[in-house]
Amino acid sequence: MVIKMSRCKATTKEIELLARLMRAEALGEGNTGMLLVANVGVNRVVADCNEFKKITSIKQMVYQKPSGFEGANSPLFNTTPRNIQKDLAKRAIKFWRGDPATYSLWFRTPINGGCQSFYGNFSGRYKNHCFYDPEKSRKCNL
Repeated sequence: MVIKMSRCKATTKEIELLARLMRAEALGEGNTGMLLVANVGVNRVVADCNEFKKITSIKQMVYQKPSGFEGANSPLFNTTPRNIQKDLAKRAIKFWRGDPATYSLWFRTPINGGCQSFYGNFSGRYKNHCFYDPEKSRKCNL
């Protein structure tokens, strides 16, 4: 069954997949940290620029190579998410966006305690993640 939600389409399995990813990437950062990671993932599905043009589903986004997510290789990723994590994933798919990840397509762990240059423009930091937006010239339609 495919559920059409506000930001992108998602099957029940894809909701669980996003919940597993955000938990593996940001469990220690609480619900907000997990929502920010999910926000970046949904942005990649919605984005219409460069390496994201052909990403049209959550499944494609999670397993995208070469710029996929390290969390997909974590043992935590391979366990069943809790209902709260699935609810957070649904929220991100349906409507939720938040700073500093509102328009972000990338995030990374700070290096030596700081957010270094990376893809795009630095948009902010939340706990253990630095977030980066695409340059406006890329016209990603986020």
